Amino acid sequence: MPGIEKLPLEETLEDSPQTRSLLGVFEEDTAAISNYYTQLYQAMQRVYDAQNELSAATHLTSRLLKEYDKQRFPLGGDDEVMSSTLQQFSKVIDELSSCHAVLSTQLADAMMFPVTQFKERDLREILTLKEVFQIASDDHDAAINRYSRLSKRKDNDKVRAEVVEDVYTSRKKQHQTIMHYFCALNTLQYKKKTALLEPLLGYMQAQISFFKLGSENLTQQWEDFLGTIGTSVQNVRREMEEELGQMQQTIQEMESSCDPLYAPCDPDPAHSPVCRNLTRKQGYLYIRNKTGLVSSSWERQYFFTQGGNLMHQSRGEVAGGLVTDLDNCSVMAIDSDDRRFCFQVTSFDGKKVVTLQAESRKACEEWIATINNISRRIYLSENAEELAARVNQTALEAVTPSPSFQQRHESLRPSSKGRTGRTSSISSVGSEPSPALSVLSLDALVAPDTPIQFDIISPVTEENSGQSKTAAQPGRRSNPFGESGNISPEDSEDSILHQLFIVRFLGSMEVKTAESADVISETMRQILAARAIHNIFRMTESHLLVSCDCLKLIDPQTQVTRLRFPLSSIIQSSSHQDNKRLFGFVLQAAGGRGDTRVVCYIFESNNDGEKICDSIGLAKQIAFHSEMDRKAVEKKKEQDKAKEKQLEELNKQRQIEKDLEEQSLLIAASTRPANPGAPDGQFLVLSCSQSEESDVGEEGKKRGESEA
Repeated sequence: MPGIEKLPLEETLEDSPQTRSLLGVFEEDTAAISNYYTQLYQAMQRVYDAQNELSAATHLTSRLLKEYDKQRFPLGGDDEVMSSTLQQFSKVIDELSSCHAVLSTQLADAMMFPVTQFKERDLREILTLKEVFQIASDDHDAAINRYSRLSKRKDNDKVRAEVVEDVYTSRKKQHQTIMHYFCALNTLQYKKKTALLEPLLGYMQAQISFFKLGSENLTQQWEDFLGTIGTSVQNVRREMEEELGQMQQTIQEMESSCDPLYAPCDPDPAHSPVCRNLTRKQGYLYIRNKTGLVSSSWERQYFFTQGGNLMHQSRGEVAGGLVTDLDNCSVMAIDSDDRRFCFQVTSFDGKKVVTLQAESRKACEEWIATINNISRRIYLSENAEELAARVNQTALEAVTPSPSFQQRHESLRPSSKGRTGRTSSISSVGSEPSPALSVLSLDALVAPDTPIQFDIISPVTEENSGQSKTAAQPGRRSNPFGESGNISPEDSEDSILHQLFIVRFLGSMEVKTAESADVISETMRQILAARAIHNIFRMTESHLLVSCDCLKLIDPQTQVTRLRFPLSSIIQSSSHQDNKRLFGFVLQAAGGRGDTRVVCYIFESNNDGEKICDSIGLAKQIAFHSEMDRKAVEKKKEQDKAKEKQLEELNKQRQIEKDLEEQSLLIAASTRPANPGAPDGQFLVLSCSQSEESDVGEEGKKRGESEA
C-alpha cells in the first residue's frame, strides 16, 4: 500500500502555523472520515437489519409451511400432495433459515463490530482529544499573555514566579496534549483502512460461508483474492502496531528532553548557548501596532525569515505576509517602557520601523544576529552558516590577540633602532608593506588598549569650550550636544555644496597616526569586533551634511547639530573594501591641554560609502580653492596697503624736506646784519609779512637749536 501521511511529533513544541495548517488538513480528513463512516455504518446497519429480517422472515415462512396441515381451509384443506410438498419446502427453508441465522451472527461479529468500534471509540476519542487540545492551547496563550505583560518597573518576584510556573504548567500540558492528539491522528490514518477493510472482509467471508452451506459454486479465485485481502489487513495491523510503539517511545523521549524548554525564562547558557551563525529563524514574536497617535497594542504572531524578507503568519492562515525587507537593514535592541527583550528593525531607507518582542533574552539575541547576517547577504552564499560562523569567529578574535599571535608579534619585531627608523621611513613613503611589516605596524596604527566610544559625544576642544562659555551667557540658547544656538551665516548660505546622507554612528577611537591608509580599516575591524563581543547593536542614526566648510551630524527629529567637523581638521576618509556601506574619516582635534590628538570616526550608511567619501573629497577641493582665492585676495589687499603706506611715507619725506628748506631760509635771513637807519634820521618800518617771517625765523632757529 502507499505511504501513510503522518504529523511530525518533533514540531509539537514549536507549534508553528505550518504545523497548525497541517493539523487542520488532518482534522478536515478526520471530519471527512467521520462523515463517510457514519454513512457506511448506516448502510451496513441496514444490511444487518435486512439480514436479520430475512432470517426471521425465512424462519417464519418455514414455520408457516409446517403449520399448513393445521390450517382449516373450507375448501381443499385435506390436500396431502400439497402438504407433503410444503413440508419439503419447509425443511429446505428451515435449513436456509438456519444458514441465514448463522449469516446474521457472522455479520454481527465480522462486519458490525469493527465499524461500530471504530465509530464509537476511535472517532469519539479524536473529538475528545481535540477539545482537550483546544482548552490546553487557550490556557497556554492566556499564560503567555500574562507573562508578556509583566511590568518592567514593578518587578515582583512572587508574581513573576507564579506566572512562570503557570506558563510552565500550561506549556507542558499543551505539549503533552498535542503529542497525544497527533499520535491519535497518525493512528487514525492506519485505522481508517483497517476499519473499512475488516467489515468488508467479514461481510464477504460470511456470505461465502453462507453460500458454501448451500452451494459450492464459488471458485478458488475468490478465495485467493479474499485471502490476499486478509493478508494485507494483517500487514497493515502489524505496521500500525510497530508505528504506535515508535510514537510512544518518541513521546517519552521528548517529554524528558523538552522539560527545560517549557519555562519561558532564559535557559542555562552552558547547555543552550546563543547561536549567532543562523541565516534562517522562525518563532513567535510580539509586534507593536500603532492604534492612534500615542497608543499602541501588541499582537502575538508567528515570524519567519524567507530569503531576505521577514514574514509573519497568523494562526489559521495558509501563507505568510511580508513585514519588511531585511537586505541592508539595521537592527538593534531597544528599551521599551512596558516590555522586555525588545528589538527594532529599520529598513534600508529608514522609512519603515518594526518593533518586536522576543520571549527571552537568548531568543532576542539570536533574532538580532540572524537579521544582521541576512542584512549582510550571507544567506546568498552556498555555505551560509559556515560563512556566518567564520565572520563571527573573526570578529571575536579581532580585539584581543591570542598568546601565540602575541609571541609571533614579539618575535617579528626588529631590535635595532636603525631598522625601525628605516621601516617607518619606508611606510611613510607609501610603498606596499610586506606581511611582516603589516603585522608590525598594527600597534603603530591603533593601540591595543585604546577605549572605544559607541555614543555620539562632542569632542572637548578649546573652540567648543569657548562656545559653551558663550552659550552659558544669558540670552543665548545652548543644546546638550555642545553646539550653540546661533549658527554663522557663512555655514548655511555661502556654501555652494550641500549634500545630505543618512548615516548610523558605529564608534570612534583615538589612533596614533593619521598618515597611514590602513588606519581606517584597522579601526573598523576593532570597532565591529568590539560590538560583536559585547553585543552592542544600538546605533545612533543621524543626517550627515557635507558642505564646503564643515561636516555636520544633525538629529533627524529635532534638526539639532550634534557634531561639527571642520574640513580643515579632516585628514583622510575611505570606505570598507568589502562592505561598501561602511566608511570613516580621520580627524585631527585639539586636546584638553593644548596638544593635538587624532581620532577616527566610523559610520554605516544606506548609500555607498565611496559616494560619501567622494563628496567629502569634493568639499575639501572646493574649500581648498576657496581658501586659495581668499589668500590671493588678502595678499592683494596687503600689497595695496603696502603701496599706500609707501606713498604716505614718500609724501611725509617730501614734506619734511620742504620744511627743512624753509627753515634753512629763515635761519639764513635771521643771521644777516641789522638794517641801517634812514638817511633823513627816520626809522625803517617793516611790513606785517616781514615781521611774521622774522618771528618764524626766530622760532625755526630755536627749533633747529633744540633739534641739534
